[in-house]
Parts: sequence; structure tokens; C-alpha cells
Amino acid sequence: MRFREGPIAKQWEGEGSMKGRSLHREQARRLRRDSTDAERRLWKQLRDRKIAGAKFRRQVPIGPYIADFACLEVKLIVEVDGEQHAEPGIDTVRTSFLEADGFRVLHLWNNDVMANIEGVVAVIERALRKEPR
Repeated sequence: MRFREGPIAKQWEGEGSMKGRSLHREQARRLRRDSTDAERRLWKQLRDRKIAGAKFRRQVPIGPYIADFACLEVKLIVEVDGEQHAEPGIDTVRTSFLEADGFRVLHLWNNDVMANIEGVVAVIERALRKEPR
């Protein structure tokens, strides 16, 4: 399964240049290498199918965006957001694009990941089972 999943992301990929896609992949590699503390903490929980047997990838290019964590099998994206995302509407366009491509997007706060990892894992487990938050 490739990183770019739905019809909208595939359309975007078709419109992008090889150089643009290569730079996008390099940016994803850089983000993996320079993960935040919260991203590293959550990745320890997500990797190796530890949550409900779901395979997550980190820093996944999808269309023009890079998702923090994605389970492509069930089209679930988990974003770990800091205070720069607190402004209302800051992620609206991005989330709308991903949802139009068939993904469900969970936005979790860095503080929650750092202070309540068990609660964060429970939220992700419910999302994997498609239960309401």
C-alpha cells in the first residue's frame, strides 16, 4: 500500500512534479528525524501494532500534507498538536482535505500525550473501533 491513498490525494500527486514529490518525501523524513517529545512518546505506543493490532506509520505524506501518524488500513490519522494549533480554524483546510479523501482525523494535544498517555491510547482505540469519542 502506498502513502497516497484516496482519489483526491492521487489527483494531487498526479499534478505535482517529481521534484516536488521528492522534496515532500524529504520533509517527511526530516520530521521523523526531528520528532517532538510528544510525537516520540506516542510513537512508542503506536509502533509494532501495539494498539488494537493496527499498523501505524509516522510522518506520512498524503496529498500536499504530512500526517503525524496514519493507519492506512482504516484510514485514521492522528495529529499531535501544540499551542500553534490552538487558533480556531488553523487546521480546517487540511482536515477538510484529508476527510474528503476518506480519512478520519483525530487531533490530540501535546499536553495530553505527555500527561495522560493512557487516556490518549483509549481515545485512539475507540477511533480504531469507530466508536464516538
